[in-house]
Amino acid sequence: MEAPQSLIGKLYNSYSDGLHFAKPISSLRTNEFDLVRNVLQILQGFSSTMLYWDELGHRFRVRSGIYVSHLSHTSLYHVLNQFTYAATCLKMVESRIQEVKKSVRPPPPTLRAFCCSISTWLTWLRNGALKEEMKVVDSCSLTTPTLLGLSSSLSSLCAGAEFLFQVVQEAIPQAYDETDSPISATAIAVHILNYLYKKLTEVCLVQGGEEDAYRMILHAFVSTLLPYIEGLDSWLYEGILDDPFEEMFFHANKRIAVEESEFWEKSYLLRSAKLDTGRVTNSLLSIKQTNDVSRKEPNDVSGLAKEKGANGRDLDLCPLFMKEIARDIISAGKSLQLVQHTRMTSSVSASGRIAGLSLSEIFCVTLSALIGYGDHISEYFLKEKKIVPLVKSFTGRQKVERSNESFQEMTCSDKEWCKFLVDTMAQKGKANHISCHALGEEVDSFVVEGDELALDGNDILSLGFRPENPAITTSQNFLHANRDAWGPLNLSREFFLPPLNDEGLRQAIFNGSAGSFVATKSTNYTFGFQFGESERDRLKEDVTFLEELFPFPTLLPPFQEDDHVSEVFPFQENSTLPSRTLNWIGRVEPRNTPLPTVILQECLIVFIKKQADCIGRNILSKLLSEWRLLEELEVLRAIYLLGSGDLLQHFLTVVFNKLDKGESLDDDFELNTTLQESIRYSADAALLSTPDSLVVSVTRNNAAIEDDQRGMPLPTSTPRKSRGQNFGIDGLDSLMFTYKVPWPLELIANTEAIKKYNQVMRFLLKVRRAKFVLDKARRWMWKKFSIY
Repeated sequence: MEAPQSLIGKLYNSYSDGLHFAKPISSLRTNEFDLVRNVLQILQGFSSTMLYWDELGHRFRVRSGIYVSHLSHTSLYHVLNQFTYAATCLKMVESRIQEVKKSVRPPPPTLRAFCCSISTWLTWLRNGALKEEMKVVDSCSLTTPTLLGLSSSLSSLCAGAEFLFQVVQEAIPQAYDETDSPISATAIAVHILNYLYKKLTEVCLVQGGEEDAYRMILHAFVSTLLPYIEGLDSWLYEGILDDPFEEMFFHANKRIAVEESEFWEKSYLLRSAKLDTGRVTNSLLSIKQTNDVSRKEPNDVSGLAKEKGANGRDLDLCPLFMKEIARDIISAGKSLQLVQHTRMTSSVSASGRIAGLSLSEIFCVTLSALIGYGDHISEYFLKEKKIVPLVKSFTGRQKVERSNESFQEMTCSDKEWCKFLVDTMAQKGKANHISCHALGEEVDSFVVEGDELALDGNDILSLGFRPENPAITTSQNFLHANRDAWGPLNLSREFFLPPLNDEGLRQAIFNGSAGSFVATKSTNYTFGFQFGESERDRLKEDVTFLEELFPFPTLLPPFQEDDHVSEVFPFQENSTLPSRTLNWIGRVEPRNTPLPTVILQECLIVFIKKQADCIGRNILSKLLSEWRLLEELEVLRAIYLLGSGDLLQHFLTVVFNKLDKGESLDDDFELNTTLQESIRYSADAALLSTPDSLVVSVTRNNAAIEDDQRGMPLPTSTPRKSRGQNFGIDGLDSLMFTYKVPWPLELIANTEAIKKYNQVMRFLLKVRRAKFVLDKARRWMWKKFSIY
């Protein structure tokens, strides 16, 4: 009996009329199982026998002519195209990341963190294809893999690949690879952060099955933002601008020292760039995602040239979410520098750290609480107090007292953010003990989360983290489980050379003739060579020191593929917690998808404002107490606003008499001598602790002419005088009073402020001069009438 024809055979017969050349080549025939394995291989980035990478077209292609018996050519290629497209997206992402890493310009921290996040997601997506391939090749599987079933199980992977490619193409400026690119590191960082911020706003209102897009953008945004947060941490808590790549939105003017009066206004400034709209639009191209990934069309919207009127203007290079508090951040850091630079004996602490956590650690803990559980813990970590309630509640239910609220029960044992917090505090507690131990302080134990950590001086691992030997750090579990093997592993105890039996060598050299001369028949180096007892003791001390410094020198850490540096150095600052949080974001299903505005407000900005307020309170305390701001303001009021009763009475009387006689005010020495006499014999002389700090000088140009040159309006009722005229009431315009205030009050009473004070003082002197003339005229009138 003749076997029935297959569907593909019937189709070919209908079109070829039985011609032999129209039949498919039998060697190109395949089965669906092999196609499934080939698809899974290209999704992992490898070329296969039926699906290959086209170097010229930059895409995965299907080898021509392959077919299966139960699918038409159109149906087969339609099913395979969705997989080749997803694999091409992943391959293009990998190529783009490699281009950035190998570019002539080393990637700045923000771009490097973004590429690291994208590489992580690329690995996770390809691992999904690897797990699917392991299921396919499992001999115990009862189901036959099909392309249709694979399309259903990998739908999330294909969508994620397309979305990841879109994010990479739009976030990284295409002009970054150009050697003469005009884009600075600040502009690149701002462009990436602004793009991720806007993209997260778009995907926050996710529908069913679209949580991966939110997690992907959230992971990239958090990872990219961490270098910025670490820079803000060193600025806000230490007063140090740690920005070697010049990514921050402000920069330091190195020509202005902290002691100079222009420090506050000109030392740290916002970064700005004069951007040409056309040039930036051509430089920062965003790639539109189309069905054919080889086509690249420029997007009309550029991240850095979107603002209206950008052509030829100076634009502040600052992330969107930092613009409102940018100047407050700069002011807080400058204030902290002033507090640290003061030479006063009593120092006011300007650190508002919460339980010793860094800003990035606070951000990670609060973010995990907000995203995973909807817990808004940004109220300064429940009013801090070393977060004892949270630590205690980690092991069960604990009532935590909230400010202005009743007691509220919290269950922290099943919340990941509590584990992050407790582990971080435990690590910091160990680090604090290490510093105390190094200083020679007597510390018997350290309490963390209610448990006492033993600190045995004889325990090799008592110090925990060993930067000189990271193998110990990564192998602590193995070492604790195999304490009996510590002796053989610690080779420092075997540093002494074994005994050397050189009897045969001696006989060969001396031939038995020098037997009486040689006292020993062998040489043993165990007991300090041929040196004395002191040298032997010193060598023993050196060996003991090496044993403590380098225990287990030959121990190799357990190898794990793609192991993070934070796992090798878990006790470094800002290392473990951010890494654990990012891994947690990649695997957890978010319970809440808040707007990025809410995330930044709850997890970052509120703590920045808290630190800024703390610094502000401290510097205000110094201004009012140590720096004597109110006393100096009282002196300025007494001098320039004529608030004193008779501080300048004698001086003004002499000056007014000179004006009455028509004498010019051009002798600085005589004026300053009169000024010092006026201060010395005044009842308010106690206001000036150093009378020499107040000096009067005569300007050669009229103040009116000076004001006119500075663009200030002139009074219409007063005619302009010649430059050399110093007579009459306008002669007072040539007087310039300078008062030297102590540092750092020079930042407040600077040169510009003194000029404004002088403008007010010249007006008041004219008023007093007019009153002086009127009083003098009135006395003449009285004298005249008294004669009659």
